[in-house]
Amino acid sequence: MATLLICLFIVILMPFIAKIPLAMAMNKLGGYDNRYPRQQQSQLTGFGARAKAGHENAFEAIIIFAPSILAVIAVGAVDEVAKSLAMLFVGARIGYHIMYLLDKDKLRSLLWVVALFSSLALMIMAIRHVG
Repeated sequence: MATLLICLFIVILMPFIAKIPLAMAMNKLGGYDNRYPRQQQSQLTGFGARAKAGHENAFEAIIIFAPSILAVIAVGAVDEVAKSLAMLFVGARIGYHIMYLLDKDKLRSLLWVVALFSSLALMIMAIRHVG
């Protein structure tokens, strides 16, 4: 169960880590505007716009991953497959963000699909465990 909780913790931290390249891009755009950061972010292009999108998407990933992990734990379906799927999700999401920053759209999309299916597989495991 520790592996699943560590993966969940990493996924929860990802949006905050993903803020670093976004803040760097904002800083290059006349300095980081802490009074109106969202207005400044809307002016970003290229790398900065991708950093913003990746940052926002990291929050969105929590919505599908957290319930899946918690469901697996709640129904007692923790096994090596669940651990592997959780680690696969984390790895795919890290790769996803890197590909976003590097503007590798096809690889990014592939990693998005891998992460999505990893999370869905976790939820299916939980459902089957109680069914």
